[in-house]
Amino acid sequence: MSKNNKLSFEQALSELEQVVKELEKEEVPLEKLIEYYQRGMELVKHSNEQLKNAEEKMAKVLNDEGELEPFTIEEELDE
Repeated sequence: MSKNNKLSFEQALSELEQVVKELEKEEVPLEKLIEYYQRGMELVKHSNEQLKNAEEKMAKVLNDEGELEPFTIEEELDE
């Protein structure tokens, strides 16, 4: 899975779309289906890790003293 480390989120998503197209084709040999499925799962895992990292980065902001602190949004609910 080392080749995934160089993929951007967008590249992984694009490759995953291609894998899905291959999986949807009729008359694909079982061995090829297994290969496509495994590659698809690698890409999903890679993409989820990238999303989690981005989410963690966005969840923190610098406070007035230049220290990281959790970022929260207070929303007003219309009642």
